[in-house]
Amino acid sequence: MGKSTLILGGIKSGKSVFAETLVKDKTGSTIYLATGQPSDGEMKHRIDAHQQRRPDSWETLEEPMDIVTNLRASLARNNGPVLLLLDSLDGWVSNYLIEYEAEDYKNLEALALSHLSSFLNLINDSNVDAFIVSSEVGSGLVSTYSLGRRFQDLLGVVNQTAAFESGVVYLVTAGIPVKLKG
Repeated sequence: MGKSTLILGGIKSGKSVFAETLVKDKTGSTIYLATGQPSDGEMKHRIDAHQQRRPDSWETLEEPMDIVTNLRASLARNNGPVLLLLDSLDGWVSNYLIEYEAEDYKNLEALALSHLSSFLNLINDSNVDAFIVSSEVGSGLVSTYSLGRRFQDLLGVVNQTAAFESGVVYLVTAGIPVKLKG
């Protein structure tokens, strides 16, 4: 277990800002792995806000689905320690769910967990300190819609896996981080 820090929180909890602060306090080249897609004007506004907070020195990889291939290539170009900020797992799960919406849930879960495992193995086998942001869905109501339940279930399993594999886990509520692990 190890080189990953998972930052969980609700929508607008301050989890991304907290993760950015953790990364800015460290030394090394930084890769920002963005999974969000501007599906509408409001989402574009959210993405723009995240982009404006990012230092110009950070390399940005925009990858809604394959969080391994371009990262592997980017890591091969870097010498020395690298910091990675993945924002966010919930965006990635949402994209994955939409791409494989017709897939049986068990198959979808296996595909997502296999991809997540490849990502975590890449981190553990490299000189990367990873900071992973994700929304916590375990405190809300169960969705009344099938797609919403699939999202909650899949993200819950993905978050549990990431938390187990991470050396440090935070939960951010109302801008206040609480260390849960590490």
